[in-house]
Amino acid sequence: MQHIKIAFFCFLLFTFSKAWADAIAEDSYASRVEIIPFQTLNLTDEQILKGDKNGTAVTIAGELRLPRDSKIQKFPVAIIVHGSGGINAGNESWDYQLNAAGIATFKIDGFSGRGLTIVSNDQGRLARFAGVIDIFRADELLAKHARIDPNKIVLIGASRGGTAVIYAALKRLQQSWSPGFRAAATYPFYPSCFDKVDGDEDVTMPIHEFHGDMDDYASIEQCKAWIQRLSSKGSVATSVEYKNAAHSFDNVLASSTPTVGKGSQSARNCHVFEQLGVLINSETQKPFTYTDSCVTLDPKTGFNLEATLESHKAVIEDLRRLFFKTN
Repeated sequence: MQHIKIAFFCFLLFTFSKAWADAIAEDSYASRVEIIPFQTLNLTDEQILKGDKNGTAVTIAGELRLPRDSKIQKFPVAIIVHGSGGINAGNESWDYQLNAAGIATFKIDGFSGRGLTIVSNDQGRLARFAGVIDIFRADELLAKHARIDPNKIVLIGASRGGTAVIYAALKRLQQSWSPGFRAAATYPFYPSCFDKVDGDEDVTMPIHEFHGDMDDYASIEQCKAWIQRLSSKGSVATSVEYKNAAHSFDNVLASSTPTVGKGSQSARNCHVFEQLGVLINSETQKPFTYTDSCVTLDPKTGFNLEATLESHKAVIEDLRRLFFKTN
């Protein structure tokens, strides 16, 4: 039995190595890379939900990578938003694959400019909706860039970043913070979703969400419930669940055996809704905090090759249809 396991692991390693080598072909590299600083705000979730702009200005940055296709003057672009641990290999892998497909990437670093490196063990250090504001500011920046098509912008986010890209779809938040926002679609990977946020059935773009069935970090059921509500109202909203896949399933540098993120905080058991601009814990009927008893520790993360390849293929095929009208 042990020999079978070793042989199977070697097969997976070989298959993945070949797939990864094929993915980083010559066309996968950028023709130009720009590190672009831009200004955003440090705000609380309550301020963001209420449209209160009296926050502290902060400068963060994003990495713009332009594809090698010289025939295109203005590229479509994917804004990429990282999770609680900062930019990782899962976020970076999109650069190569999307650039190879003729799509630029703008990978936001939402931490360094704020003096942060990781918030997994103290999620309260940064508002859950902070990434939404960062996305709006990045969109405004890219819409003015000489090499970017402002009508061909999409969002891809993982974990905390997945939460950001999913709620950036809300018309209500766009009207409050960035009336000119024009993203064409959003692709959240294993996000956390709230039970109910005001106006969360009025979205301006298709939402395609991806989760693993072993995820004990972010609640699958809460996101599926919202996606189903959206779909029932006529919005384009889909949810895909991969078998034997944990949180962060597309991070190639994570262990293939899900491992504990010691001390990391998870709100998967918390039921949170908005009331008058405040996130309320439905159990306590008080404002939600990461010291609430429903918050658990030590969720697992792990890489899953099959889920990664399938989800990335699905996104890239959808973007080719969206941007280049190809099947």
